[in-house]
Amino acid sequence: MRVSFPSIAIVTVPVLLSGCTALVELKPSRPVVASYWHETLPHGGRSADLVDWWASFNDPSLAKLLDIAELGNPTIQEAVANIDKARASIDTARAGLFPSLDGSASVTRGGNKGDDLNRARAGISKSGGLDASWELDLFGKTKNQTQAAIARAQGKVWSWHDARVSVAAELGDYYVQYRACRQLEQRYRDELASQKETIRATERSAESGFTSAADLALSRASAATSSSSLTSQHGACEILVKSMVQLTAADEVSIRKLLDRGTRRIPQPSVVRITSVPAEALRQRPDINALEAEVAATISDVGAAKADLYPSLSLSGSISISEATVTGRSIPWSFGPALSIPIFDGGTRRAAVRSAVADYDIAVASYKSGVLQAVSDVETALVNVNTALKRINDAKIAADNYQSYFRSIDEKWKSGGASILDREEARRSAQSAAITLIEIRRDAGRYWIALYKSLGGGWSATAGASNTLTTGTH
Repeated sequence: MRVSFPSIAIVTVPVLLSGCTALVELKPSRPVVASYWHETLPHGGRSADLVDWWASFNDPSLAKLLDIAELGNPTIQEAVANIDKARASIDTARAGLFPSLDGSASVTRGGNKGDDLNRARAGISKSGGLDASWELDLFGKTKNQTQAAIARAQGKVWSWHDARVSVAAELGDYYVQYRACRQLEQRYRDELASQKETIRATERSAESGFTSAADLALSRASAATSSSSLTSQHGACEILVKSMVQLTAADEVSIRKLLDRGTRRIPQPSVVRITSVPAEALRQRPDINALEAEVAATISDVGAAKADLYPSLSLSGSISISEATVTGRSIPWSFGPALSIPIFDGGTRRAAVRSAVADYDIAVASYKSGVLQAVSDVETALVNVNTALKRINDAKIAADNYQSYFRSIDEKWKSGGASILDREEARRSAQSAAITLIEIRRDAGRYWIALYKSLGGGWSATAGASNTLTTGTH
């Protein structure tokens, strides 16, 4: 039995339309976020834009290091390249909305130099042609693919901002550790110099019979311990230099010169801006925006997969011109529509829809997980900052008083009113308190940086990429 082409379309299209309406609806993607922070905000009412936050450290060396890393860090450069690649994907997807036209041309010369019966005079053959095709986007497949590409390209821009924030935070963290490390190194060096003086005084006293050999041995043991601590601390500082060189991708000599010119204090920011509503603060986080862009992209992917269940209509045409010495000229041409109807594919297209829906569910789960993690990051950073700031005052009081106590015991030891053991215990207490103060100040600086990063950092656009995406070609 012969079945005409239009009758197949009339029967098949309603079946396909009814099948598509049975697909699972997409789940909502909005996570629930608290309306306020549960921890105390540490800025005391002062605020500063996160874009200029690093300037509040008032440390030119740190600012210069951040500029070097922004330009040379390979992770940031890779993120910029990913933006370019994603934007090229937009152009590729958008090209499907327009007709395509291909051309061809050829010129040949030939003949036959056989015997008299087969000999043919040399001749020239010329041909040229144009082939055009255009698949009409009846059900929005190409449009959805283009929207998915645009969303993913925007996500790459957010990922670039996230890379910049992460690199800046990591470099700032290393820098704070380095300044504290050098302070600790200097503390051990000064302590060792003082202990060497003590050893010399004890040796003279032992030679005169006023000091026992045990006291001399204790002085030497304490000095050796300080020397070991100094060597270990120096190694830790050198490792931090190597880490900063790696992050900045700069020459180590220039980085060392930059560090030597900088201030010796542990940098601390003066202000920071924290939005009182968590949901508003999270809008600053580029990683959350990147996850949200992926959710939008997967929605478009689902639309494209559903559109693939419907028939597709394309227009095609061709024209060619050929001319030969023997046969003369001919101009064949053709033009017409073509309808492709998915009738049976073993469930491939419907499986593609389910796969796209699953990708959407995965993107939504990742987005919700990212939001929860972001809130936790801020809350944790707030706790750490507040704890460190409260500890600094007590640690300073302890360090000052232990140092006063040591000076008092030291004077008594010099006049014979205290033993070397009493002096060493007082010295160790003073040293421990001083080290604790340095470490708490270091931790406070690191917690400030962690808070900056958890709030999304300052991600204003700079040369090399843009924080907005146009829909035109690039």
